[in-house]
Amino acid sequence: MANVKKLQELDQRLERTESQLQVLQKISRLMARKLSLPQVLQAIVELVMGVTEADACLIYLHEGDTLVLGASNSPHPAQIGKLRLKMGEGITGWVAKERRMVAIGQQAYKDPRFRFFHDLPEDTFEAFLSVPVISREEVVGVINVQHRHPRRHMGGEMEMLMTVGEQVGCIIVLARIGELADSLLSPVETLLASPPLPPGRKLG
Repeated sequence: MANVKKLQELDQRLERTESQLQVLQKISRLMARKLSLPQVLQAIVELVMGVTEADACLIYLHEGDTLVLGASNSPHPAQIGKLRLKMGEGITGWVAKERRMVAIGQQAYKDPRFRFFHDLPEDTFEAFLSVPVISREEVVGVINVQHRHPRRHMGGEMEMLMTVGEQVGCIIVLARIGELADSLLSPVETLLASPPLPPGRKLG
């Protein structure tokens, strides 16, 4: 019996290792692609949903002293880019401020740190798992994973989401840099984009 149990534990460890490797491979592919920030965030949401088998995944981005809802697996067009939390506000803000994970298996809405939004049905979900997204030792966002029903968050699942949070921070920063670079025209591009000179007018 002891040998059987050891083999089962070994199989579980190997399965977790394989899952982590697959996640890192998918993240690496995201880093190699030229994607806009909304596309990056949506790809991360889909990745997290697949890894955690969650009912909801929301990503908040750090802007100044606030956190802004940047992406969700459910369509929230009225909230994306508008729903904001202050650093330290709600569980999400606490995670960003303290740079620490929060895992609540049931009745997350009763946690004293919880902030309720009437327009988000996810606020009624039971289980809540939240991790900071960090790049170069700076918090750039927060990933929230929620389940409708009570759920015991296993160590492998929490470790997996922490790994995702550590890795995708670089992707978000790269996407933001890419958007900034695309918005800046080179001198040649500026010249080509300028309106033509009136007839008879010369340069110089």
